[in-house]
Amino acid sequence: MKILIINGPNLNLLGRREPGIYGADTFECFLNALREKYTDTEFEYYQSNVEGEIVDRIHLAGYGKHANLNDESAHPNGDKVDGIVLNAGAYTHTSIAIHDAIKAINIPVIEVHISNVHQREEFRHQSYISPAATGIIIGFGLEGYKLAIDGLRSMAK
Repeated sequence: MKILIINGPNLNLLGRREPGIYGADTFECFLNALREKYTDTEFEYYQSNVEGEIVDRIHLAGYGKHANLNDESAHPNGDKVDGIVLNAGAYTHTSIAIHDAIKAINIPVIEVHISNVHQREEFRHQSYISPAATGIIIGFGLEGYKLAIDGLRSMAK
């Protein structure tokens, strides 16, 4: 099984950005632990602060080289995947484009948020991703990614 983890804007700063909310671990360290735990699962990791690049990566995950992207060289690991774990960061609350990209592919997408967005600012309570996602995991810290992976693995059985 191949799972793509996509992190959106500012999540490249995990471990440094607001550790009281997001924790002190970098995502790279966490990803290494995932690879050790799930040895029978191939993980691809993609992070971007740019909305259109996230849309392109979702297309590539769903259609592989047949996504007809203008610049496939920007996505060297562009094979199709069996499922996506997506933390769209702030784009969760603004991006109809990411919503539409998820709807355009035929693979499960689990939306993940490290913090409980419903305990935070009101503008974070609205998700444009949720109606398109297969499932949603909120507020379990980085552990939420493991829950999403477990969900995708159980769906594949």
